Amino acid sequence: MQATGPQGRIPPYSEEAERGILGSALLNAERVIDLCIERKISANSFYYQAHRVFFDSLVNMHIEGKVIDVLTFNDYLKSTNNLEKVGGAVFVQQVIDSTPTAAHAEHYIDIVYQKFLLRSIIEHSSEFIDACYGEEADASQILSRAESELFAIGENKTTGQLSWRELIDISIKKVAEMRDSDRKTTGIPSGYADFDKMLHGLQPTDMIVLAARPSMGKTSLALNMAENIALGVGSPDGEGLPVAVFSLEMAAEQLAQRMLACHSKVPFGSMRGGFISQDFFGRLTDGAKRLQEAPIYIDDTPGLDVLEMRSRARRMARVHGIKFIVIDYLQLMNYDKFSRDGRQREVAGISGQVKAMAKELNVPVLVLSQLSRAPETRDRLAVPKLSDLRESGAIEQDADVVMLLRRPARYPDDPDHDDEHLSIVDVAKHRNGATGEVRLNFFGEYTRFENRIEIDEEGVM
Repeated sequence: MQATGPQGRIPPYSEEAERGILGSALLNAERVIDLCIERKISANSFYYQAHRVFFDSLVNMHIEGKVIDVLTFNDYLKSTNNLEKVGGAVFVQQVIDSTPTAAHAEHYIDIVYQKFLLRSIIEHSSEFIDACYGEEADASQILSRAESELFAIGENKTTGQLSWRELIDISIKKVAEMRDSDRKTTGIPSGYADFDKMLHGLQPTDMIVLAARPSMGKTSLALNMAENIALGVGSPDGEGLPVAVFSLEMAAEQLAQRMLACHSKVPFGSMRGGFISQDFFGRLTDGAKRLQEAPIYIDDTPGLDVLEMRSRARRMARVHGIKFIVIDYLQLMNYDKFSRDGRQREVAGISGQVKAMAKELNVPVLVLSQLSRAPETRDRLAVPKLSDLRESGAIEQDADVVMLLRRPARYPDDPDHDDEHLSIVDVAKHRNGATGEVRLNFFGEYTRFENRIEIDEEGVM
C-alpha cells in the first residue's frame, strides 16, 4: 500500500528505477554497488520497504566480499531471514527479468536519488510547517533547525544512513590507509609539530577550546593556525584548505593587517604607524602576494547570535568548502533564547551550539575563551586549570580538546621567567588521546608563534 503525504498526495518515487538499480546490481554487483555508494544511494533512498531490504542485503554481501548472483543472493536472504521481506524468490526473479542489462544503472541511480531528495524536502518541510503553527513557536530556533536539516539533505548527511557494518568497514579502511601512507596525522595539520604529534592533527567534528587570560596571545595563535592551514604548512601535499574566521572582537581590516605583519615578520606597531623601511616594505609586499591567494574567509559581525553564526558557517561550507573554523571569542557571542536565564546558562547554550556545529559541518572548530582571574589570585605562577574557564563549566564538558595558554615571562616568579620567547600551551583535556604541555616560541613584535626546538644539557635536540 502506498503511503501518502500532505493533502493525501503520494510522495515522489519511481518503482521502475528502483527495480532497475536492484536488477543492475544483481547483474554487475561490483560496478553498480560502487556507483551507488559514490552517488550517495543508500537503503533509505528507496521508497518501498522491500526494496530497502533488498538493497541493504546486496551492500552487505558486497562488503563481505561474497559473489553475487541470483542463487547466492537467494541463499543469503534465507540465511538472514530476509527472503520473505523482499517478496520471496519469485520477486527476485521478477527483478532480474525486468532488467535485461546493467548498462543503464547510472540513469536509474540519478532518478532514484532525485526522488529521494524530493521526499526528504517534503518530509522536513512538513515538520517545519507544523512547528510554525505550534503554540510556543520560536522563529529563530525553527529557522536554524530548518537550515541545518536542509543543508544536511544537500550534503547527504542525514542520520542513520550507514549501518554498523559499514561504519566498522570505513574505520578499518582508514587505519589501513594510515598504515600504508607516510602521514603521521589523521586530522588537519596545524603547522605546529608538537601539537600535531599530540593531537594527531585537528580532528573533524572536534570542538577545540583555546583559553587564556587577556594579552597572552590566544588570538595570535588561532590566526597563526588559520594561516598555516590555509597555506598548507605541514600538509603532506602542501595544499591549503579553506578557513573561516568569526572575529567578534577585531574588525576584519585590522585582523588582515595583523596577519600580514605576522606572515611577513614585520613589527605590527611599525606597520600601523607607517614607520616602514624599504626592507620591511619589501617583506610586506611579498607576504601580501602569498596571503592574497590563501582561502581565508572573515566574518567580523559583532555580538553575533550563535544560531546566526551557525547559519553563516553553513553557507560558507556550502559555497567555499570550509574545512576549519576559528571563533574569537566565545564570551562575545549571544544566544537570545537563553539571554534572560543568566549569563552562565547562555554561555552553556552557546558552547553546546558550537559543538553541534562542528559535528554538523564535520570540521574542527577552534573557539577562543577567556579564563577567570583565579590563576593570578591562586598563586604567583598563575598556572591555569580547567576549572578557570570563565562563566560556564559546560565549555569544559562540550570541548573535545582544551588548551590553556600562558607565557612565563609575564610572571616574575616563574622558573622560566627569563625566557622572553617561551609560550606554554597545556593540553589539559583531550577526549581521544594524550594530554601534556607543548612549548612554542612567541615573537611579540609581530605576534607570531613558531615551533620550538628544545635542546637538553648535552646539546641533543
